[in-house]
Amino acid sequence: MCALLACVDGVVTEPAQAHIPVTDEGLLRGDGVFEVVRVYGGRPFAMDEHARRMAGSAANLRLEIDLGALQSDVDAVLAEAGPVDAAIRMLVTRGGHRIVLLEELKDLPETLALALVTYAPTRIMDGIKSLSYGANMLASRLARERGCDEALLVTPHGRVLEAPTCSFFYALGDGQLYTPPLGDHILDSITRRHVIAVTDAQERVTTKDDLAAITEAFLASTLREVHPVASIEERELAAVPGPLSAAAATAVAERIRASL
Repeated sequence: MCALLACVDGVVTEPAQAHIPVTDEGLLRGDGVFEVVRVYGGRPFAMDEHARRMAGSAANLRLEIDLGALQSDVDAVLAEAGPVDAAIRMLVTRGGHRIVLLEELKDLPETLALALVTYAPTRIMDGIKSLSYGANMLASRLARERGCDEALLVTPHGRVLEAPTCSFFYALGDGQLYTPPLGDHILDSITRRHVIAVTDAQERVTTKDDLAAITEAFLASTLREVHPVASIEERELAAVPGPLSAAAATAVAERIRASL
C-alpha cells in the first residue's frame, strides 16, 4: 500500500483536493496526452522513454507540452511518496494543465483469459497516446461481460492487433516469439520495445486464423510486465506460462533491475 498523491500544475496534494476547470477540453473531449510509468522502490523505470513518447504524442496532437515542468512535478510527487512500489500517471490537457497521479498497483490474476473484440483503429490517431480511451475501456468491459479477463482486439478484416492497454506476444511452436507489427496501427509500447530487445521477438502480421496454432502467449505492459495468457476465446493454451513466456518474464525483470 502507498499513500495516493496528486500534483496539478506543480502543487502536490491529496487526490481528492486536486482539481482542474470543468471547461478543460481534456475533460470535455478527451483532448490531451498521457503516460503511465512503473515505480520500483521510488525509482521510475524508463522515464526518459515515456517522456519522449509523450512529447511525440503531443506533437502529433498539436498540443504544447513542457516536459521540464512535468518532470519537476514527478520529482516532487516521488520525493513526497518515498521508496514506494507504485505507478505514476502523467497527463497534459488541452486546457494547458499538467497532472501527475501516484497510484497503487492493482492486483492482477496469475494468468489471463482473453476474448476477441472487434475494433477498427483510427488512422489519424496513430502514434498518439491520447486521453480518448473510451473505446479501449469498453473493449475490456465487453471481455469481462463474457467471463474473460481482458480483450484481444481484432479488426473487422481479421487482423489481430493488441489488448486495450497491452501488447500481444505469442509463439507458434517454432521456438520464436512473435508480435503484431506497428504498421497495423498499434501503439509503440515501451514494454514491447524491451521485450523485443531481450527476446528477439519478431513482428509478424497476425490473423484470427493464426490463433488456433498458438502454443503460448502473453500480454506486456508497463504495469503487467509479462503476463501469461491461459486461454483465447474457448481455446486453452497448453503451456501457461510457456518456456518462451517464462524466459521473457525473467529477462524483462532483469533488465528493469539493471536499469534501476
